[in-house]
Amino acid sequence: MQLTGAEIVVECLKEQGVDTVFGYPGGTILNVYDALYKHSDEINHILTSHEQGAAHAADGYARATGKVGVCLATSGPGATNLVTGIATAYMDSVPMVAITCNVNLPLLGKDSFQEVDIAGVTMPITKHGYIVKDVNILADTLRKAFAIARSGRPGPVLVDITKDVTANKCEYEKTAPEAITVPCKYTREDIEKAVKLMEEAKKPYIYVGGGAVISGAAQEVRTLAQLLDAPVCDTLMGKGVMDGHSEAYTGMIGMHGTKTSNLGVSDCDLLVALGARFSDRVVGNAAKFAKGAKILHIDIDAAEINKNIHSDAYIVGDLKEILCEVNKVLTKQEHPEWMAHIKELKEKYPLNYEDGALSCPYVIEEIDRVTEGKAVITTDVGQHQMWAAQYYKYSEPRTFLSSGGLGTMGYGLGACIGAKMGRPDKICINIAGDGCFRMNMNELATASRYQIPIIQVVINNHVLGMVRQWQTLFYDKRYSQTVLDDGVDFCMVAKGLGCEAIRVTKKEEVADAIQKAISLKKPVLIECLIPEDDKVFPMVPAGAPISDVFDATDLKESK
Repeated sequence: MQLTGAEIVVECLKEQGVDTVFGYPGGTILNVYDALYKHSDEINHILTSHEQGAAHAADGYARATGKVGVCLATSGPGATNLVTGIATAYMDSVPMVAITCNVNLPLLGKDSFQEVDIAGVTMPITKHGYIVKDVNILADTLRKAFAIARSGRPGPVLVDITKDVTANKCEYEKTAPEAITVPCKYTREDIEKAVKLMEEAKKPYIYVGGGAVISGAAQEVRTLAQLLDAPVCDTLMGKGVMDGHSEAYTGMIGMHGTKTSNLGVSDCDLLVALGARFSDRVVGNAAKFAKGAKILHIDIDAAEINKNIHSDAYIVGDLKEILCEVNKVLTKQEHPEWMAHIKELKEKYPLNYEDGALSCPYVIEEIDRVTEGKAVITTDVGQHQMWAAQYYKYSEPRTFLSSGGLGTMGYGLGACIGAKMGRPDKICINIAGDGCFRMNMNELATASRYQIPIIQVVINNHVLGMVRQWQTLFYDKRYSQTVLDDGVDFCMVAKGLGCEAIRVTKKEEVADAIQKAISLKKPVLIECLIPEDDKVFPMVPAGAPISDVFDATDLKESK
């Protein structure tokens, strides 16, 4: 049948099983929005307050569901407003398709009104980018974009379409999405070598990254931990793969990882890295990272092998598939002395905080208790992000959504909206600091418009907490541009944007506030006022080995 390019866009979205998109209309993309209007019963469009919010919402939807997230924007500033969200998705391997429309083909390259080479701008932060100048290739291009976004190591793909293409017509024939197959890049010898390393190890440690979430390998990782009789640590992106209540789980590794994880990894003789990329925030001083250990690295992306840390053995391929093979042949191992040592470290160095005034760790623990650890938690970036990673016990994957690689302030609220649209069965809570919340708090209007029942928790210490912590510890308390002691009233802002608001100043008010917010079944902001000098511990100074991890007690004793 003959369809316009705009109609083909909508039909291709339907082909791919897309039920929700996030975006903001404008001149060049009007034809697409007109086509969406006619299919509003099949594709739900969420109009965000800003295009960056649309990109973060598509990202949150993708992380929470495992599906490809979709965002739409017009040319020029509309398209460039997506850039931070696209980069966030790229750094954390999130499958997303960003569809933008550009000026008419005869106007390209002439500095026309609202013209930007968005494919060129986003080239370094996408898996692939397309400029569609011919309606006859539009459908196949969109199909390729979705296939690329979700195949292998996932990531964002940009499709830029000139406006005249959205108006032109061509023959369209519906096509079912192609199945994604992962080519086998490993051999039986690779599996045998890995198993041999595991069976020879006396002090093995498992290090889990975001790839384990993406591949759906949580059960396989847990089985491996039992077979290998090894402790397990994770990264921000790996949260929920290992049940946070498990005795073998030792918490996060790295700059704000637990002492147990950092000291244990530094002392192990085999580190099994699963879907992790050895980022600088994890390894600290690379030259001194796990020096006494052999490294076994399993990842779907060959480019990550030996990029940051040299591997003694590696397997390239889908983690779930590989672990299924490993678990079939690995004999049950026993490491009683090693596991007893790790248990001793956990008992000696538990996560703790001052039990006085209202604090973020206390708020996180109460959220965990009230939601029974079953909520989807999104965060912005900073102290609250680390506390949310430390003190909430994640028991399943895709329940902790945060900007890990790019560290995008303002990410969480849009992501929380996207997560709730993808997982309406889940309680979805965004935890933000007051500095982050200022960046995209306009998305409360989006939640209000559609009555999306998310909970926005603002941890308000009236400072940029993480930066202030560094200024306190390493910059002789020179608080340059990190104090936010102005007259902004977040509760009034929330009410002005159509949401409910609750202010919490005491510990005994926290649980009731959370329970009330859940019961209201509408967007609610909870503002929690905490002291300005609360700090995230443990901590590793930048560039130091992770074995140099210290906490508040160490800091006091060093003075």
